[in-house]
Amino acid sequence: MHSSAIQKACSTHGSLVPLALRIPAGIIFMAHGAQKLFGWFGGYGLEGTGQWLASIGLEPGYLMALAAGSAEFFGGIALLIGLLIRPAALALAVTMLVAIFSVHVANGLFMSNNGYEFALSLLAITVSLAISGAGRASLDRYLTRQVQ
Repeated sequence: MHSSAIQKACSTHGSLVPLALRIPAGIIFMAHGAQKLFGWFGGYGLEGTGQWLASIGLEPGYLMALAAGSAEFFGGIALLIGLLIRPAALALAVTMLVAIFSVHVANGLFMSNNGYEFALSLLAITVSLAISGAGRASLDRYLTRQVQ
């Protein structure tokens, strides 16, 4: 049963195609998560991000910042190394849905108006990875082969 759970969580197609999505999305998510968690790359850290999230109605702001920042930072790492891609992609997809509907949708599509086009692109990537898995060049693939 234990090996079956690992196989289900890590199952993936044998293609290299997901790698083309995983690497850039992993970098983007890690950077955005680092802004929220640590204040890196011009971010506001947990306190500042939490205050902003509370100001737009996402309460408790600090906890929401911790959840979003952790999903993005650790999910980004998971995408980069190809580990537990399906659960990581699902967490990131939910994070993008929250961002789209709580922050961006009222501003329309375009990024120039703080719209949802970028978050929608990341949502599409994460949904694709949740469906396909990590692909051939991944720790998921390695783990499923070890369990067999």
